[in-house]
Amino acid sequence: MESIVHLWAIARNTAVECLRQPVVLAVLVAGTLLVVLSIPLSGFTLMDDQRMFVDIALSTVFVCGTLLAAFLATNALSREVENRTALTVISKPVGRPAFVWGKYLGVTAALTACTAFLALVLMLVEMHGTMQTATTPYHRPVLTIGILAMLAAVGGAAWANFMYGWSFPATTVGLGVPLLALAYLVCLLFEKDWTPVSPARQFEGGLWVAVAMMWLGLAVLSGIAVAISTRFGQVVTLGVTFGAFVLGLMSDWLVGRRVAATGAMLERMAADGASAGSDASVAQHWALKALYAVIPNFQVFWLSDAVQQKRDVPLDYLLPGVAYGIALIVASLCVATALFQRREVG
Repeated sequence: MESIVHLWAIARNTAVECLRQPVVLAVLVAGTLLVVLSIPLSGFTLMDDQRMFVDIALSTVFVCGTLLAAFLATNALSREVENRTALTVISKPVGRPAFVWGKYLGVTAALTACTAFLALVLMLVEMHGTMQTATTPYHRPVLTIGILAMLAAVGGAAWANFMYGWSFPATTVGLGVPLLALAYLVCLLFEKDWTPVSPARQFEGGLWVAVAMMWLGLAVLSGIAVAISTRFGQVVTLGVTFGAFVLGLMSDWLVGRRVAATGAMLERMAADGASAGSDASVAQHWALKALYAVIPNFQVFWLSDAVQQKRDVPLDYLLPGVAYGIALIVASLCVATALFQRREVG
């Protein structure tokens, strides 16, 4: 029970400290602007602008989450070790595994709040829709209520910072998420011209599923960033995290297709009864399979294609995907714990 109390205290303090970082506000502002600008940028397709918007907007949220995972993990763990503040916690009856797992939970909680903020902005902009022609009407409820919610969050955070000294980035996120959620729920009730409509007509369940799976991918990246930050600083953590993100998105093309090709070649050799060079081919095939298994495959968490094609994602795909994400998180934290065991913090 005492370990759970320690874990909760570390996670809570880490989440608050992460949200106070100025980089959080910078990334959220940049991400919000890019999601909004996806509307005019997607208009250059000359075909299905809405599908292009979904792809651009989801990519923006994914990249912003990757950057935040690296920055927050570095500030939460590596910088505390460099400043020797981690020694104060570890010198008390708090084990190093609890410290690492608590830091991960705190970073992931802060990352979840930031992802929810950007996801709600995405949903409001998606509800507004792209401007297919010059005569396409604006979605007035989205513009009115969405802008009011954003102004209320920023204004409330500025007032709390001036009057009580509260952290402006943390308060902006803390107010922005519930206000944007309320704005989204209200906007579901109205058409573009304020005509009442059934919420189911504008609710995009498939897009929410895609956002949830993307969040799971960001939680995996958060675990990787925490593992790297146990030994390295911000630059290396940022580079490795972003490299893992890009490599994971390309693993099917870089390694997966070669695994399929070598497997098909071995099947043809077995059917023909050929044995020359079979040992080398088998070794190559299994080496590629091992590499393919080690590299996190972030295509599992990328459901943009299904959303664009208006296809329902079956549970037969979602459940193994969730299990795969949880396995990657546990593996990353086990590596992080092992790396941190012998890290000098004094």
